[in-house]
Amino acid sequence: MKQIIAMGGGGFSMEPENPLLDLYVLQQASSENPKVCFVPTASGDADGYIQRFYKAFGEHACEPSHLSLFNPPTTDLEDYVLSKDIMYVGGGNTRNLLVLWKEWGLDAILKKAWEQGIILAGLSAGSICWFEEGVTDSVPGELTGLTCLGLLPGSNCPHYDGEQERRPSYHRLMQEGMVGHGIAVDDGVGIHYLDRNIHRVISSRPHARAYCVESRNGVITENGLVPVFLGES
Repeated sequence: MKQIIAMGGGGFSMEPENPLLDLYVLQQASSENPKVCFVPTASGDADGYIQRFYKAFGEHACEPSHLSLFNPPTTDLEDYVLSKDIMYVGGGNTRNLLVLWKEWGLDAILKKAWEQGIILAGLSAGSICWFEEGVTDSVPGELTGLTCLGLLPGSNCPHYDGEQERRPSYHRLMQEGMVGHGIAVDDGVGIHYLDRNIHRVISSRPHARAYCVESRNGVITENGLVPVFLGES
């Protein structure tokens, strides 16, 4: 079973006191003590980001590690990745992430991992990357469309409620034909895909939402997806 959990924002890096999304990711693994590997490429392997990952996941039942392309842990990246249960991709510059992954062959390795049942997860850039297209701020001062890996169908726009320009930019790019229809996701919301289909929408914030967004004859429509709030008992 192929699984991707794409988060608009949240997790340890945005909600350090609210582990609901990260715990959900861990719970989807078949192991009681899953091997979870953080991929901080989009941040340029920012040391503070890596340390926050270890601090957060060190409090949960798992074996945390990280994969740096600036200081690789091994010459055999495929063997390293395929030994994990979860690959958790952090936020940052999606364009740089895609360029580096391709150069190192990590894009193909992660696709193989997905096909073998290793869970792929991430927020922001770590969400956009899995789709056919995304809305990214990789270019300073503007939001643009970006062709991504295509493991998931359509386009993706994270931070839909968290950044003022995200919603109007997604609408504009769609109306101009720069990106196709897709999924917009508020901060604190995750979309759990089985194969290439939405299995469940979950949230760490009670009023956060996701939306199926499309443009028909230049008119934008949004169909809300109400998540399961993970804070409910």
